[in-house]
Amino acid sequence: METDMNRILVVDDEPDINMLLMLILEDSGYKVDVYDDPILALSNFKSSYYDLVILDIIMPTMNGFVFYQRIRELDTGVKACFLTASETSQQEFKKGIYPIVLKEELLIRKPIRNQDLLEKVKKILMNSSNDPILSKNQG
Repeated sequence: METDMNRILVVDDEPDINMLLMLILEDSGYKVDVYDDPILALSNFKSSYYDLVILDIIMPTMNGFVFYQRIRELDTGVKACFLTASETSQQEFKKGIYPIVLKEELLIRKPIRNQDLLEKVKKILMNSSNDPILSKNQG
């Protein structure tokens, strides 16, 4: 896939993170839209428009998992990955703190390293699987 064909939506409640991600991704040829309000992002979401959605897990008005579930109702083909603070670990997902268990390769840890971000984005876009969920926790 050519990067100039890929459109990415970034939703994070931290404007600085949004700006950083937008700069890194646009410098690599991606088309990027950013929102710091998940409700506004959801209201403007267009089916079959984005190739990838990058979501912060913890946001005040709607967490990344709820946002993901809502956009999947609108577009079952969109791929997603999740931003997480470095102290958030896969162990927390397994313990049932969060409603789902994610594939480790779809977690982007903060602080974000440019090369790690670009490698993960490229790998996700090339992967034919579009569901980041391994399983739903029975919590």
